[in-house]
Amino acid sequence: MSRNLLSRIKPLHNPKRKSPSSIPSTPQLKNLVNETVEILKTDRKWPESLEIRFYDEETGVSEIAHFVLDRLYDVELGVKFFDWVSGQHRKSLAVNRLAYSSFLRLLARFKVFPEIEVVLENMKMEDIKPTQEALSFVIRVYADSGLVNKAVELYHFMVKIQNCVPDVFACNSLLHALVKCWRVDVARNLFDEMIKRDGFDNYSVCIMMRGLCREGKVEEGKKLIEDRWGEGCVPNILFYNTLIDGYSKKGDIENATKLFKELKMMGFLPTLETYGAMINGFCKKGKFEAVDKLLLEMRERGLGVNVQVYNNIIDARYRHAFKVPAMETIMWMTKSGCEPDIVTYNTLICGSCREGKNQEADQLLEEAIIRGLKPNKFSYTPLIHVYCRQGNLIRASDLLIEMTERGHKPDLIAYGALLHGFISKGEVDAALKMKDKMIERGMLPDAAIYNVLMNGLCKKGRFPAAKVLLAEMLDQNVQPDAYVYATLVDGFIRNGDLEEAKKFFQVMIEEDMDPGNVGYNAMIKGFCKFGKMKDALLCVNRMIEGHLYPDDFTYSTIIDGYVKQQNINGALTILGQMVKRKCQPNVVTYTSLINGFCRGGESSRAEKAFKTMQTSGLEPNVVTYTILIGSFCKEGKLSKAASFFELMLTKNCIPNDATFNYLVNGFTNSDPSAISLHKGKSLFLESFSLMISDGWSQTAAAYNSILICLCQTGMVKIAFQLQDKIMSKGFILDPVSFAALLHGVCLEGRSKAWRNIFSNNFNEQELQTALKYLEIIHKHLRQGVISEASIILQSLIDDCTSLNQKEDNLKVSAK
Repeated sequence: MSRNLLSRIKPLHNPKRKSPSSIPSTPQLKNLVNETVEILKTDRKWPESLEIRFYDEETGVSEIAHFVLDRLYDVELGVKFFDWVSGQHRKSLAVNRLAYSSFLRLLARFKVFPEIEVVLENMKMEDIKPTQEALSFVIRVYADSGLVNKAVELYHFMVKIQNCVPDVFACNSLLHALVKCWRVDVARNLFDEMIKRDGFDNYSVCIMMRGLCREGKVEEGKKLIEDRWGEGCVPNILFYNTLIDGYSKKGDIENATKLFKELKMMGFLPTLETYGAMINGFCKKGKFEAVDKLLLEMRERGLGVNVQVYNNIIDARYRHAFKVPAMETIMWMTKSGCEPDIVTYNTLICGSCREGKNQEADQLLEEAIIRGLKPNKFSYTPLIHVYCRQGNLIRASDLLIEMTERGHKPDLIAYGALLHGFISKGEVDAALKMKDKMIERGMLPDAAIYNVLMNGLCKKGRFPAAKVLLAEMLDQNVQPDAYVYATLVDGFIRNGDLEEAKKFFQVMIEEDMDPGNVGYNAMIKGFCKFGKMKDALLCVNRMIEGHLYPDDFTYSTIIDGYVKQQNINGALTILGQMVKRKCQPNVVTYTSLINGFCRGGESSRAEKAFKTMQTSGLEPNVVTYTILIGSFCKEGKLSKAASFFELMLTKNCIPNDATFNYLVNGFTNSDPSAISLHKGKSLFLESFSLMISDGWSQTAAAYNSILICLCQTGMVKIAFQLQDKIMSKGFILDPVSFAALLHGVCLEGRSKAWRNIFSNNFNEQELQTALKYLEIIHKHLRQGVISEASIILQSLIDDCTSLNQKEDNLKVSAK
């Protein structure tokens, strides 16, 4: 036994001395113990010396072994002594029991846990029971060292085999360890056993109550107090603090406040912990007025608010969407006599980054360093994220390097943000190099990072490289998730390789890799794309057999597949199944159906589907509107097309090039006389009709009508982009487009800067034309909205008139 043990013993620095479990009964016995201990400590040949010393002694060495072991503070020497004693003649079982028990205590003091198990097993085989004191001490050491299962096992051994419980100190240590690792149910059973055997104290109650409060069982914790001290009696501030903290964390601020008032009435003074718990409770509810009152009360009582309380308040204000002026907050804390720590700065940096204030976040990081604080990964990661979102990968990379140089290992979140940034910019090779550096630095990518990389490779058409990455992922024992599978299947399908996608998908099924809804949906999308609707439905059936249920994406994909096959009845059948399974149609579902009706020339049914979509609380997107506008233009229903275009703009849905092309082609190729004019209702139709009657070409009239509507609804940036495209096709800025754009700029509040945006090269007559169309635009303005465009135009006309008069006067003078 000793040879195995000695190799495992580690020196104990400053071992905590323990009083002996028993005291020698006579002075003679005491002297004998002291002599034995001295021989062990000083004599290298102690076995021979002890044999000589005990040769004529009536008392055997085994009889005093437990006294000696209690006085030894060298575990290696103790093991050797115990082995030597074990080889001597044993005079009685009682002596052996005491020696074994003292040996257990010695091993426990030095935390030689494997050997404790061996000793206990040997005692069991020899039918020797350790003393209650020894077992209690071992349980206590197990619990304090985090070996909770071993402590519980030994506790049950004492209760069942020895019919006793450990002493209250051991039980409290075990209670505390169980509560600490959230095993409150086990702790409660132990506590009940302690009560049953009257082996508990006030500290036991406090530990158990704290555990129950941590789990939100505050009333149960309160009942423990009432059972101990009587109903309505809370013995001290510690118990009040625990209960208040429990109620606050549970979100029951009313009961917390009630106890807070009660403790004051009972003559207890709230401590910093009391106020901290109350403030946390109010912060959770977003009641910051109550927080301010508590802070004021603390100052009046001379209690300094610590940095942790301030940090909780700042974090809560962010979580409740309150504005947190970062720099002012730092000054406020400092003036209150509380120095912000790195957690304070990290919280403010994270909040600034969420709001896109990266310059402010940079300033906070710099200030934290100037204050002598050490930034960590929580300081840098939000900044890396925000710069990656903004596409500033150079700054993000610099921050990652700075973070590493300061001794902080970037985590997967930081690397993931940077990799995603590279992939978003199409820099796949840079992302792969970054991945290699991660591995070199001991940071293994997870499934999410591999998925981002594979996605980037697939979009670039680099499928062999994506396969290599998958193999690497499996070699690294990183289990691919559904998103990885879906990415690869989708990549093959995008590349037009349905067969390869099918093979890969089949391998996944055969190897019991669950593709999940995402994987199945990718494969179904592939079948629908290639018109293989039967295969798509078989895939749905396989999905259901695997206890996965089709979602709105699944059904929408199949509906869209049938629509593209011009099988509207098939699409409607799938819609019926979708509704039957209580799966709500989404925007894509309705848009596909609308597309199907429009392709079949059933625009009235398309309109009906559009209205159903709106009443379902779904907002049509640019594809929905564009399909309808295109269909109405093809059918010559230009009033409808214009109406849906204007509705689209009022709903703040930004049109795209396809929308503009449908409108321009529809109105250019139409019979102008066939356009029904709804004066006072449609700005598009009114301006288009007037321009045609004034001699504009239908194409120019269509483009200008679009510009007018865009500027009227505040989409000025889109209008200028469209104007650039129009001019690239050979059209010039005419008086109507000038009026429209000037109107838009004025609505944005940039009336004084319009000359910096575009130039004016129009004569008086052209400006009069612009003013004429501006008056039509103003008729359709919402009530209360004012545009300064007419004032600017009138001023330009007056300048032209004045200039013309001067020129006429000069001509007369010259004659």
